[in-house]
Amino acid sequence: MIELLKNSKERAMLIALQTRHINRELAEEHISELEELANTAGAESIFKIIQNKNTMDPAFYIGKGKAEELAQLVELNDISIAIFDDDLTPVQVRNLEKLFNRKIVDRSGLILDIFALRAKTKEAKTQVELAQLEYMLTRLTRAWTHLSKQYGGIGTKGPGETQIETDRRMIRTRISNLKEKLKSIESQRETQSKGRKDFVRISIAGYTNAGKSTLFNLLAKADVFAEDKLFATLDSTTRSFDINSREQILISDTVGFIRKLPPHLVASFKSTLNEVRDADIILHIIDSSHPYFEDHMQVVENTLKEFGSEHKKVIKVFNKIDAIGDKNRIDYIKNSFPNGIIISARKGINISSLTARIKKIIESAFVNEVIELGINESKLASKIHELAEVVSIKYDDVTMKINYRTNVENAEKIRKMVAGRN
Repeated sequence: MIELLKNSKERAMLIALQTRHINRELAEEHISELEELANTAGAESIFKIIQNKNTMDPAFYIGKGKAEELAQLVELNDISIAIFDDDLTPVQVRNLEKLFNRKIVDRSGLILDIFALRAKTKEAKTQVELAQLEYMLTRLTRAWTHLSKQYGGIGTKGPGETQIETDRRMIRTRISNLKEKLKSIESQRETQSKGRKDFVRISIAGYTNAGKSTLFNLLAKADVFAEDKLFATLDSTTRSFDINSREQILISDTVGFIRKLPPHLVASFKSTLNEVRDADIILHIIDSSHPYFEDHMQVVENTLKEFGSEHKKVIKVFNKIDAIGDKNRIDYIKNSFPNGIIISARKGINISSLTARIKKIIESAFVNEVIELGINESKLASKIHELAEVVSIKYDDVTMKINYRTNVENAEKIRKMVAGRN
C-alpha cells in the first residue's frame, strides 16, 4: 500500500469551497471534518482556507488568482502538503502541483491514506490497496515514478515506454491480481454466509466515530479496538449475541461511513459491507452530540440505499447522550425521532431499551406453526428440519404432527412445499 503522508511532521494547508449550494456554517463544518481526517492521517493543520466561489474552477479548483496567492503562503510558511476537501481532476492536480511545488492531496486520497494506515488484516490491506491503485491510475504524474521500485525490477520496462506508461501497466496488472484475490475472499464469505442461514443477523452501521465499536463490545461482550478517532476499525467483526431469546443471533461491527466516501473504496470493501446487506436488522448508530448529526444520518441512509439495504428493519440508535449538555437537544431528538432509542454505549445508559426493541423485532419476525404429514413423508419432514427449529413431533399410526418455529420467509417456503406435495 502507498502512504501519502510519510510522517507526523507534515505541515498541511486545508482548502475547501463555499459554493452557492453550501452556506458558511456548513462549509466550516466540512473543513473541520477535513482537519480531523488530516490529523487522523498524521498531518498538522497550519492553515484552513475556505474560498467563496459559485462553482469549482475546472483548472485550479479555487481559481488561478487564489491559487497563486496560496502558493506564496505555502512557500512562506514551509507547508509541505495541500489538502483539498473535494476530489480533484487530473488536470487540477497537475496545475496545482506545478504552481505550489508541493504534494497535492484531495479528500478521497486522504481517506484512502487513512485506510492504508488503519488496515491490519490481509483482507483489509488487499481492499485498500485495490482502491488506492484504481484511484491513482488516472492521476499518475512524475511524482509516482517510485512504483517501478515498489512493484517492478528487471523486465518491468518495455521498449520505448515512458516511466508513467510503465507505472500504468504495472498498476493494471496489480489491480487484476488484487481483484482475483478479492473474488476468492468474497467466495469464502458467501460460504460462511450460507452456514449462518439459521441465525438472526444484526449489523451495526453508522457514520465514522459514532461509537459503533463501543456498542458492539458492550452487546457482544467483545474487545474490538475502539478509539475516539475516524475509522478506528476497518475490519468487519462478527460475534454471537445473547438476549435470552430462543434464536441464535450474530452481531457484526462494520467500517464507518463518511460523506463523499470514495467510490473505489466502497467497491473494494463490497465483501465486507455485504455484512450490512445480508443483515436481518441494522442498528444505525448516530452520534447525537454532533452538531450535524442529521446530516450524518442522511449520509448513512444514502449509503445503505446503495447496498439495497433501505428496506431492512432499521433501529435508529442515538448514542453519546451523556455528551449532550443541552436538554432542548434531547427533547428535539425524542420529538423528531419517536421510534429511536437514546443511549450511551460508553456509560451503558438505556441499553436495556435497545435490547428489548431488538428482541421484539426478532420475535415478530418468527412464527410457530403445526403441520400434519403422513408417517411416510420423511423427506419433507427432513426439509422442515433444515428450514426451521422443530419444537416437537407427535406420532400416531398414520401421521406425524410437527410443531416448528422459523422466520416468516422460511415458513412460507414450508407452506408451499406442503401445498405442492400432492
